[in-house]
Amino acid sequence: METLKLRKITSVWIIIVLTLFVVAIVLGILMRLNQGEIIQQSPITFYGNMTTHGLTMIGIWFVAGMAAVNYLLERYVKTSYAANLFALVLTVIGVLMLWCSTFIGEFHAGWTFLYPLPFKIMWAEWATPLFLSSLGVLGLGWLVWSISLMAQILKKYSISQAFAWQHFHKNPKVETPPFILITMITLIGVIACLIAAVILLILFFIEYFSTGSFVNDALLMKNLTYFFGHTIANEMLYLGLAVIYELFAEVSGRPKWHTTWYVALAWNLSLIFILTAFFHHLYMDFVQPEGLQIIGQIASYLASLPAAGVTVFSILVAVYRNKINWSLTNLLFFIGVAGWVIGGLGAVIDATISNNFILHNTLWVPAHFHTYNAMGNVLFSLAFFHWFSNQYYHHKERQNTLKLSILLIGGAGFLLAFYIGGAESIPRRYSTYPSDLPMGATLASIAALFASLYLIAILIFFFNISKKCLKILSSSPQSS
Repeated sequence: METLKLRKITSVWIIIVLTLFVVAIVLGILMRLNQGEIIQQSPITFYGNMTTHGLTMIGIWFVAGMAAVNYLLERYVKTSYAANLFALVLTVIGVLMLWCSTFIGEFHAGWTFLYPLPFKIMWAEWATPLFLSSLGVLGLGWLVWSISLMAQILKKYSISQAFAWQHFHKNPKVETPPFILITMITLIGVIACLIAAVILLILFFIEYFSTGSFVNDALLMKNLTYFFGHTIANEMLYLGLAVIYELFAEVSGRPKWHTTWYVALAWNLSLIFILTAFFHHLYMDFVQPEGLQIIGQIASYLASLPAAGVTVFSILVAVYRNKINWSLTNLLFFIGVAGWVIGGLGAVIDATISNNFILHNTLWVPAHFHTYNAMGNVLFSLAFFHWFSNQYYHHKERQNTLKLSILLIGGAGFLLAFYIGGAESIPRRYSTYPSDLPMGATLASIAALFASLYLIAILIFFFNISKKCLKILSSSPQSS
């Protein structure tokens, strides 16, 4: 059972995530306004904002999923408050270090910081080691937290039970809840990609301090970068899905979901596919062994099928011709699943090799990952935030329809501008578009307008949820 300390630290996570989200959205709007020629930023400012925006977004929605999973995991096992607090402190320190390197040191190698860009010093010299150190601090906190959660699961469930292998047989003696299965599968992927990040940072630092006596292999560095970046971006979605499996039926007034053989099989397969799908980021690296490119193509198709198929099926069965207690929480879950699926389809289209020759490094790429993040994963976490805050301080909110409508209109318009730009071969990562691409500036201006609507909706969520979380933080053991 959750403790007051766990409620309070979860409230802190929620407030921090929503605060950083607002800042990151503002940075994104400024970038689109610059591309739309409505404001003028220097390339250094633009790419510094792009670096900060991308890494902040990935980081905050990963920890949002982790905080939600940590809170709900307390229903099954005793979690470590110390590991949770350790991750929180290091996340705050890491974000401050990151922002110092970009806003003050003007580091602007992009959120992917692809080798050897961090060594092409076009900013303060101290910004490169500070930037890399910030990633190390963040990674350390998250790795310890992830290992701690996995260790607690394995104290109660054997490895085979945590993977739900007993469900491949009829009438298993021990039932593994779907939440435990998905959390375990996700944590393995998270730990694997964070270990890859540690190796990547070590190689960066060895070369940085070797003064030219050691040079890394560029292809190895790119593989490590995308194994880390692509995997953690997808695993944070799976954290959100674990929360859906635990809460959707509960808040809908439906029977709790159980693990079946096909649920167990789907998520075990997802573990394999999601760890190998990142190869689709290296199609243009022709020195990459051809076999890995084929694996990337196959895994990119298959990664979305088991988890998405089973999850969508479960959601549809739960709502089809059934009386549902619809609330803002399960509406956000339901719409978020739709956003995740649409973004996943966009990703599969891009990951097809014949299409990738056309769509590679166009606006189609941010279109698909903004779809399954801004209109998928973000909605999963907002659903949890809303549910969590209402557990202790519930009152009827009158703006639910309004803020949900603004969120959907703003998000859809913002994303559509990306998709149209990608279909028209408008390149990504340009701070300004050349005169022979006038549509790029027009679409960027439209996207900034709709993103501003999205921001308004998030600010309403921020106010309502944070107000309740602050009450939780000020509560005493007697009042709880």
